[in-house]
Amino acid sequence: MFLRVGGILAVALMFGQVPVVSGFGIPGNTTKSPARTIDINKASVKDFEMLPGFGSYLAQQVVTFREKHGPFHRVEDLMVIKGIGFKKWKQIRPYIRIGQGKEPPGSGEIERVQSHPRS
Repeated sequence: MFLRVGGILAVALMFGQVPVVSGFGIPGNTTKSPARTIDINKASVKDFEMLPGFGSYLAQQVVTFREKHGPFHRVEDLMVIKGIGFKKWKQIRPYIRIGQGKEPPGSGEIERVQSHPRS
C-alpha cells in the first residue's frame, strides 16, 4: 500500500501536479479558523468547534465548565480545562475574546492559570 501511494506521488511530482491533502486523517490537524473572534462567555459548542485544534468533545467541555462555574474573567482562564494547555491556548488566542471589545493577540498576562476564579 505504501509503495503504491509513494509511486503515485512520485508520478505526480514528475508531471508537476502534487495533490494537496489537508490533515491526512490526523485528528485535530485541520486548518480551520473562525471568520471572526468569538466571545468565550457566549460562544456555543459549534462556535468553539470552529477553533483550530478543537473537536466536539473539547468544545462541549468548555461550555459545560462555563455553565457550572460561571463566566470566564480572562481568556487565559481557558487553560484550567483539561485538554487546553499553553500550546493550544496560544494557537486559539487570535480567535477568542471576552466581551464586545477585540483584545489584540498577546494582551494581558500570559501565565499558566492554576484555578478558575469561581471554582
